[in-house]
Amino acid sequence: MAQRIYFLVHGQVQGVSFRYFTQKKAAEHSITGWCRNTDNEKVEGEAQGEDSAMKEFLKAINQGPSAAKVMKLDQEARDVKDGESRFEVR
Repeated sequence: MAQRIYFLVHGQVQGVSFRYFTQKKAAEHSITGWCRNTDNEKVEGEAQGEDSAMKEFLKAINQGPSAAKVMKLDQEARDVKDGESRFEVR
């Protein structure tokens, strides 16, 4: 079953290729959605995919790339969207 979540990543996540790491992990797990930097040094986004794929994707972004230091990963359920075909960095 598909699910969609909004996520907000806290920590040292800007300037360390976190968004492109997130996009790569999304592609690996067939996740669609988007992510972007926020004005307050966080990365936010929405991700959508099958339950098992989402679990693995969220586990990966909670770890982050080697240069990142993730302190906290907030998640909030959202309505599933139709017609999305990829994960984009905004």
